[in-house]
Amino acid sequence: MTSGLREPREIGRWDEAVDVVVVGLGAAGAAAALDASRHGAETLVLERASGGGGTSSMSGGVLYLGGGTALQRACGFEDSPEEMYKYLMASCGDGPDEAKMRLYCDGSVQHYEWLLEQGVPFKPVYYHGVSGEPPTDDGLVWSGSERAHPFCDIAVPAPRGHVPQMNDQAGPLLMQKLVAAVEAGSARIAANHRCTALVQEPDGSIIGVVAETFGEERAIRARRGVILTTGGFINNREMIDAHLPLLNRCMVRIGAEGDDGSGIRLGIAAGAATIHMSAGSISLPATQPWGLKRGLLVNAQGQRFINEDAYYGRLGEWALYHQAGRAWLVVDDAIFEQPEYPREVAAVGDTPAELERELGLPEGSLESTMALYNRHAEKGHDPVFDKLPEYVQPLSKPPFGAFDCTTESSIYAAFTLGGLHCDVDGRVLDPEGRPIPGLFGAGRATSGLSVGSYSSGLSLGDGTFFGRRAGRCAASI
Repeated sequence: MTSGLREPREIGRWDEAVDVVVVGLGAAGAAAALDASRHGAETLVLERASGGGGTSSMSGGVLYLGGGTALQRACGFEDSPEEMYKYLMASCGDGPDEAKMRLYCDGSVQHYEWLLEQGVPFKPVYYHGVSGEPPTDDGLVWSGSERAHPFCDIAVPAPRGHVPQMNDQAGPLLMQKLVAAVEAGSARIAANHRCTALVQEPDGSIIGVVAETFGEERAIRARRGVILTTGGFINNREMIDAHLPLLNRCMVRIGAEGDDGSGIRLGIAAGAATIHMSAGSISLPATQPWGLKRGLLVNAQGQRFINEDAYYGRLGEWALYHQAGRAWLVVDDAIFEQPEYPREVAAVGDTPAELERELGLPEGSLESTMALYNRHAEKGHDPVFDKLPEYVQPLSKPPFGAFDCTTESSIYAAFTLGGLHCDVDGRVLDPEGRPIPGLFGAGRATSGLSVGSYSSGLSLGDGTFFGRRAGRCAASI
């Protein structure tokens, strides 16, 4: 059913009345429900599926946190809110929300402590060598481009990927703990309830919702507010066509079935503004394991276009948005190893010129790129893209090969970053920047911290952080 709007006169009677209605039980919804109920609001969570979790439960569970958390200190790393702020402002795309970013960085240590209070465990061990969740149950990883140019010159690097204690994929554990915390509190969960409309007074204020459950329609009054935490729109083909058509070329779409933009469309129907709808995260894990960072990522002109030691979310964004998904990772026999993610060898040659011909690249293009790189790599330097010296070595031992990093033959994992425009307290804003009374949002249904060049953990981090703020604000009305 299409997301819509109802007027109070269309509601014959309210089937139920509570203080706060939270729509969606992923990480943001759980956080909103927890803080709303703990601040005295009678809270009801509507979840369209048979149980909570959403995309958060399908994730790696990484939360981007820093500023000097107990986990960072236990693993021997120093960090500060200011260094975290400088990195995120530089790395999160064009025009991130400075006020949100400052609050998030200043409150990150406390937010980590809040997660511990909800029963989320973190093993105080640092794992080196992966971007994102580790194959072990270790708790701290690098999950962005902090160590890579240009960010390492902007802010002091520190690992900020906080991973719940579970091997390989910690999203299920994170959501198990958060949902259990909701169930242990006063908030109630109504599963199999799909929100189909908001109820709006003539003055624009939101006073309730209409939900469908097993073919029955229910009207639920929200005395203080409705919080939309329904996820992004990666699974809505029409919205992708309208805002992010390049994502149609990505092999993997990261999102639960409910990531169809329903909450965004509910907000739009009520007069909400959206921002950064053309922003998306595109991960190209071409350099896992990290030894492959010693290779050269080249485009259809046989030229490098980025430093290969950047986080794979940045690699994917640059490869798709700036190179139309035409990219290959060039290696020689000395650094060759099998990628952790399946990837075809597109071509092999005994010389750079032969590899160039096999790939169908312009004559002399790859050959000159490799010659320039190798000349400086002999001295351990990359003057073109400033790759870290530990990943700089000449590619000179034949045979030479190229891993296929095109959209047709490689994993480009995508999800959306744009959504409803909200202030720092989760209040949904109209196109004039005015709050719509009674309407709040958090998580991927809104535009969060990252508006491009994503670092792993920002969705779960800002979704839970600003979900809590939305819950508290709604409860205080």
